[in-house]
Amino acid sequence: MSALWIAHVNVLNADSYGQYAKLAGPVIAAHGGVFLARATRYVRLEGAERERHVVARFPSVEAAEACYHSPEYQAALAHAIGASERDLVIVEETPPAAE
Repeated sequence: MSALWIAHVNVLNADSYGQYAKLAGPVIAAHGGVFLARATRYVRLEGAERERHVVARFPSVEAAEACYHSPEYQAALAHAIGASERDLVIVEETPPAAE
């Protein structure tokens, strides 16, 4: 089953976080990730306020987790540490209902 990588982010240092985004995008793509939403318009109805929201689809939970733990992503992530407050989850997608 495919999986969604869902991040909610407050950027504290735009330059450092920009470097993270520049490096992370190709790594995510190399692991089969496709961005579905990236810093687009949103409406917060409940929960903590975060200014940036990112959703990427991966072929599986395992592919998304392998991306996160890869040396290339960890190198990119080093630029986000301290430059952002982040919540990140990987959620397996529900199969479509049969009609």
